[in-house]
Amino acid sequence: MNDSKKPVHATVLGYPRIGANRELKRAVEAHWSGRLDTAELDAAAAAIRSEMLDDLASAGLDSIPTGVFSLYDHVLDTAVAVDAIAPRHRRETETATYFAAARGDADAVPLEMTKWFDTNYHYLVPEIGPETVFRARPEKALTEFAEARERNLNARPVLLGPASFLLLSKASDEVAAEGDANGFAPIEKIDELTAVYEALLTALVEAGAEWIQLDEPALCADRTEAELEAVRSAYRRLTPIAKLFVTGGYGPFGESLPVLLESGVQGIALDLVRGREDLAALESLDVSRETFISAGVVDGRNIWRTDLLAAAADLERLHRVTDRPGVSSSCSLLHVPVDLDAETELPSSLIERLAFARQKLREITSLTDADAPRHQRPTAPGEWRDETVRSRLAALPEDADRRVDYAERAALQVGLPPLPTTTIGSFPQTAELRKARADHRRGLMIDADYHARMKNEVAAVIAEQEKLGIDVLVHGEPERNDMVQYFAEQLTGFATTAAGWVQSYGSRCVRPPILYADVARTGPMTVEWTSYAQSLTDKPVKGMLTGPVTILAWSFVRDDQPLADTADQVALALRDEVADLEAAGTGIIQVDEPALRELLPLRREGHDAYRAWATRAFRIATSGVRPETAVHTHLCYSEFGEVLDAIADLDADVASIEASRSKMEILADLDRAERRTGDEGNAVRGVHQVGPGVWDIHSPRVPSVEEMTASLRLAVAAVDPKRIWVNPDCGLKTRRYEEVRPSLANMVEAARIVRGELA
Repeated sequence: MNDSKKPVHATVLGYPRIGANRELKRAVEAHWSGRLDTAELDAAAAAIRSEMLDDLASAGLDSIPTGVFSLYDHVLDTAVAVDAIAPRHRRETETATYFAAARGDADAVPLEMTKWFDTNYHYLVPEIGPETVFRARPEKALTEFAEARERNLNARPVLLGPASFLLLSKASDEVAAEGDANGFAPIEKIDELTAVYEALLTALVEAGAEWIQLDEPALCADRTEAELEAVRSAYRRLTPIAKLFVTGGYGPFGESLPVLLESGVQGIALDLVRGREDLAALESLDVSRETFISAGVVDGRNIWRTDLLAAAADLERLHRVTDRPGVSSSCSLLHVPVDLDAETELPSSLIERLAFARQKLREITSLTDADAPRHQRPTAPGEWRDETVRSRLAALPEDADRRVDYAERAALQVGLPPLPTTTIGSFPQTAELRKARADHRRGLMIDADYHARMKNEVAAVIAEQEKLGIDVLVHGEPERNDMVQYFAEQLTGFATTAAGWVQSYGSRCVRPPILYADVARTGPMTVEWTSYAQSLTDKPVKGMLTGPVTILAWSFVRDDQPLADTADQVALALRDEVADLEAAGTGIIQVDEPALRELLPLRREGHDAYRAWATRAFRIATSGVRPETAVHTHLCYSEFGEVLDAIADLDADVASIEASRSKMEILADLDRAERRTGDEGNAVRGVHQVGPGVWDIHSPRVPSVEEMTASLRLAVAAVDPKRIWVNPDCGLKTRRYEEVRPSLANMVEAARIVRGELA
């Protein structure tokens, strides 16, 4: 991002910030537990940033991004940078304020958390109202820019753009308390926020920044004319201050592309992995030959090697549009693991097709050298194809529906009290459990001892739930390291990594499996544990599975066939597992789809096709059961109002849905949907029974009986109480028993109180 005459400028839009060995996780969790003070946390963060700079500097890039590190979330960092922190989160120190907003504390609930576009990264939703007063706080951006400048690196500060910040925000509690009478939307604050961005950019320019990257991923979604005008107005004010490099990264800019060009931005990054149509659009627009345009041809979302021949062809097309072409990742490399070299157990036939963050940097720089060899990714070996799986799928009915309507099924299913209580599935994964799994994996614990240890934990979890008075129990999932990886390790077509960690939110890191070939089940995966748990109690115990869409969303998935085909293969394997659970006597089977909203395309034009294949895959997995068997599902941390039709089309008997951080907003969506259909007395198109979460498990705070009672009262006021279940927002694996026991006790008591009020 300099003014050199190099034919192609190499850069990257962002980089993993957790550290090669998850140093970020260990540092922030040590701080939360009191083992690291603020100064020590700052030092640990600086060391991680130094490692990031080492990687970027050694790659041979022409410019590098700074400001892409975060202690928890980059959207929260932006809220800090413009001083848009809610009064309830402000504490004596900046660090305490930051983590109060992220995680909540005894005095305040945290910010709502939801998915970052169609990824498994979760961001914190800023709260903006007419009362919000913005103020420039450039300290973080200046510090990280200075760290790169001290190394004589050509650094480019990165900020979330003003339009995306507001479009990703929600109206504040003050607005909600007034009933949103004036229809306030945060984007209405664009003029005030732009003035603060003018101050932020000026501070960076005065510190020596020539180019500044403003990320505007919200412009990759459908936008109204008023929103586009707000973008145009903001960027006309900002472009005179610095050379602006505007990125999207999650699909095509579409109608936003000419708006950005007309506003005078000096650089634009195109996502040519998911938004190739922007390149053709660019060729038809009046573009200044001096505009820097970067081709995002290296996939920042997946781990497959780049087809360098195809990428080079895109760069040739770009040369015809601008005299200042660049090459980059399609988006930040936040979504991929750090280093493929750490993987020594993967088969060579797979390794040669992969690239993690460090390898992607080399792919980017290789594209600037016209003499560098250009390779295509090798085609998949024939043995990765399973004709038996493909034949079975071809023989399934097109609709894959359950053959008995919900009303008839419900009359046959197990009877429960009003407002039945349950949990989502997992119970705390203690240090002792993690050690037992690790010892077993390393051969330090024999199978018999491992199974005995897991069975002891299952028995303890069943006893805990019976003591608490929960109505429908779970076995606690002590044997599962992760809700996707556990199944990937038992299905063909998957590989798992040793150190392929990516950030999901805050300190939460996951190792997405690699789905590279046709998928099949080799034997029962969960039946033993569920059956053992059921043998310990007279109460119903749910069988627990992860759904096909979520397994895809939380894996690195093959890109040589449509996602719909891959989803059907995973669903067929789950269908076999569901059949075995039912045959073993399991009367309630939960197939979780927390990622149902996550994979929804950003553009409305793709919604119908996605809903069709995603819901069909779920029904393939679940439609083979008898009417007496209840099918549950679970969804969390997304804007579910956008996929109510899809939730309905799952035809699950019960759907538990995250609701506590969003203050039961989903219930208003359900109510509006029912009023729209004129069918208030019955479930709307298959959203039969619903369990709105009354406890936010991603915060360490213990919600009171009064809080949960208030949430349940909202629920029964919005939805027929006969359709309401009582449960937490999500599984409990990340929480401690010191938090779980009192929270579940309060939840059961809240259900008892509201049952009494209904009676």
